[in-house]
Amino acid sequence: MMESVKCLIVGSGPAGFTAAIYTSRANLQPVLYEGIQPGGQLTTTTEIENFPGYPEGVDGTQLMADLKQQAQRFGADIRFGIITRVDLSSRPFHVVVDGEKEIEAETLIVATGATAKYLGLPSESKYKGMGVSACATCDGFFYRKKDVAVVGGGDTACEEATYLASLCRQVYLIVRKPFLRASKAMQQRVLGTPNIKVLFEHNTAEVLGDENGVTGARLRHNDGTEQTIDISGFFLAIGHHPNTELFADQLALDEEGYIRTEPGTSKTSVEGVFAAGDVQDPHYRQAITAAGSGCKAALDCERFLLSQTK
Repeated sequence: MMESVKCLIVGSGPAGFTAAIYTSRANLQPVLYEGIQPGGQLTTTTEIENFPGYPEGVDGTQLMADLKQQAQRFGADIRFGIITRVDLSSRPFHVVVDGEKEIEAETLIVATGATAKYLGLPSESKYKGMGVSACATCDGFFYRKKDVAVVGGGDTACEEATYLASLCRQVYLIVRKPFLRASKAMQQRVLGTPNIKVLFEHNTAEVLGDENGVTGARLRHNDGTEQTIDISGFFLAIGHHPNTELFADQLALDEEGYIRTEPGTSKTSVEGVFAAGDVQDPHYRQAITAAGSGCKAALDCERFLLSQTK
């Protein structure tokens, strides 16, 4: 038996839950599927200090639990499950959950997020959230006056290194190539910052640590020699991967795979499909900007449904 819903939300980070809060209050009876990582990227971080309204900071998992509860309070139907197939060629859209359950949706809000790229070292996953981080603006504050390392040679890595240099004692920038890929202005800023040391032609062999977290990193130069650096924080800045595989041949994506939205709106290339959060935002990638775009998507969705009933 096919289920029909007015508004289907895919993804359960700040964007998805905020969209659920707004669409529930607009009486659109939204159904939200939490996806592979219920609560999104924030559940992999510990303390969040920059989300407005929490003067003492808040645990990432707690913040997502609060948002979920708020959406449920207004009647959002939040379900555990993964969307495995979508057909956006005609409305209502056809969606398959967990390979078997079929849903018809009048509108769709895509909030599937993005995943930070990691090096894939066992030691890196071991210390994730204990000194290993993929977001300097989220976690840099915890490493004031300490030594840290940033991995990457592009604009993001240089930005993160410069940001951390304003807080930390020493920042090592670990670059695989013999040069930086970042823009000239970013390169000059990094090379002109006295407490950033760029280690060209180095790869991370292992992240070192103890029961309290990261203590260092073992680096391997391209010539085979190794050295160990003492650090308390290890930041990845080698890019993000938007979770858009499901929509690859159905929605317009940019070169990096992010969903393209009409400037200033959450509208995608398909009428009735809206995108919110990191899945359409390669620039800011913050919980608060994701929440804001979830609000936009909900309002755009509500207006679209109203225009259909006239």
